[in-house]
Amino acid sequence: MSQPDAKLLSFPKGTKQPLRRPRDPRIDAFRGLALLMIFIDHMPGNPYEHGTLRNWGFSDAAEGFFVMSGVAAGLAYSGRFLPEARSANGFWPAVAPVWKRSWTLYLVHIFLTFWAVAIFAGGADFFGMPQLFRPHNLAGVFENPEEVLFGVVTLGHQIGYVNILPTYSVLLIFAPAAILIGLWRPMVLAAIAVGIWFAAGVARVNIINFPGNGEWFFNPLSWQLVFVLGLLIGLRLRLNERLVPVSRPLFALAAGWLLFVLAWRLVPAVGDFMNHQMWRMGEAGAPRLFVTHNKTYLSLPRLLHVAALVYVLSCLPSVTRACGSAWAAPLRLLGRQGLLVFSVATLLALVGQVLMDGYPTSAAVVWLYPLLGAALMLLAAWLADDQRRRARRAQREAAAIEGAATRRSAASA
Repeated sequence: MSQPDAKLLSFPKGTKQPLRRPRDPRIDAFRGLALLMIFIDHMPGNPYEHGTLRNWGFSDAAEGFFVMSGVAAGLAYSGRFLPEARSANGFWPAVAPVWKRSWTLYLVHIFLTFWAVAIFAGGADFFGMPQLFRPHNLAGVFENPEEVLFGVVTLGHQIGYVNILPTYSVLLIFAPAAILIGLWRPMVLAAIAVGIWFAAGVARVNIINFPGNGEWFFNPLSWQLVFVLGLLIGLRLRLNERLVPVSRPLFALAAGWLLFVLAWRLVPAVGDFMNHQMWRMGEAGAPRLFVTHNKTYLSLPRLLHVAALVYVLSCLPSVTRACGSAWAAPLRLLGRQGLLVFSVATLLALVGQVLMDGYPTSAAVVWLYPLLGAALMLLAAWLADDQRRRARRAQREAAAIEGAATRRSAASA
């Protein structure tokens, strides 16, 4: 791809900016799909987990979550960083909304963490199962509350299945700098992101937990790469452009890689052979970043899988039509209320884990509860969407009344 000029992207002087185009249905649909898969995957043992992305390739819904979060950030915030906007309004009005969102994510994470503790503590008491005090890094909350509570509020102690928002929050702190660099030279931002990912993965650099000697499950230094990928896509979408042009050879390469990974995952002979070859390369000295499927450091096989998947899906017009269809309306609804739906899904998934532990032989729990949870996610999204529509309608009506009053005053004068 050719390099842009070394200046911030803006519309030429003397021309009008293009009319705001309709919202791309793929953004909300895929974000909603990722949230639904995260909900399903966070209840291990339910029958629906066999249909989620992690069964077909190396990456899973978490990579999709970060890519779509980056796309949303690029679309929502980058306009304030354009030269004209910064000249008119200053730099702080561009940065403040991003950092406010980061703070909101932090508060939501704390809320979800304490609810996670309450859910498992309540389950342990209700079912008489003290072992529920121990999973997912919960034991320290009850055995060493002074240090662990400090670790919770400083993000040093994270509960399993409630550990994705801290990384997202940290990435938004640095998002303003990333947006500026991305508007100036996208490939410079991409190179920086790849360099940080490579250095963190090879040197095993991560944020250390407190208390304890563990590390963050979603390493921000590694996962920033898929976030930046989404951010760059969002920056180009604002200009009605693609980040990577449609190319038949590149499409064939990406699709071929996806099919090969599918065989790797589903055909035992292929999987055993390839995993053995990766082990041999590791024994020969290849960096673990290249020859494992490690999630914390976003290993190369996972990265290549999600990158290929994003490219292939972005090239298919049928995908856009499907995402905009009536059948995909529930997914778009979930995607439009991403943070709310994620929060509801997280709590429902933890309740589901407790119920499946408490009723291990109940077919109704494993088959019906995930469906009930998905329905409750949709209900929460619909209520929030309806409230937003009502608020916007009230604003329009108030503006119309104010405008009519102004016109009457002007006419009487």
